Amino acid sequence: MNSGNYVKAATALTFAATLCLVSSCKEEQAKPERPNIVFIMSDDHAYQAISAYSDKLIRTPNIDRLSREGMLFTNASVTNSICAPSRATILTGKHTHIHGKIDNIFPFDTTNVTFPQILHEQGYQTAMFGKLHFGNNPKGFDEFKILPGQGDYYNPQFITDKEIRPFRGM
Repeated sequence: MNSGNYVKAATALTFAATLCLVSSCKEEQAKPERPNIVFIMSDDHAYQAISAYSDKLIRTPNIDRLSREGMLFTNASVTNSICAPSRATILTGKHTHIHGKIDNIFPFDTTNVTFPQILHEQGYQTAMFGKLHFGNNPKGFDEFKILPGQGDYYNPQFITDKEIRPFRGM
């Protein structure tokens, strides 16, 4: 191979190698940003107890702000008015006769899959704090602090995955 052909071949090879290197260094496609999900389940609130629905009874400016910046359900109903079966329905997406949590006494059937489990499996950080009333620990949460049974309203104890711990109010 004469020197002119050698230079052309070397130039072409260098150009091809540079092109491959540049194309392999292109920025990775940005993954679509997943939304943050904050689900607040409040117990025993009639719609009149939240001023985003009606300010005739009480003013709830912080809840109202959440409704303005998030979502306000204006056409909703419950499938079960008892607290733990209603929570089980929300968490599983199943009616009471399917998920089996029919009262506040018998434990929740933990073979049911809940939406926090699905979110957890998809890489979301999940947590539950407050009243559950399931008779067992929740599944699918990185962290939880739940009240035993109905719970005490003043200086309550909380169940975690490690202990039952008192919480002292101010």
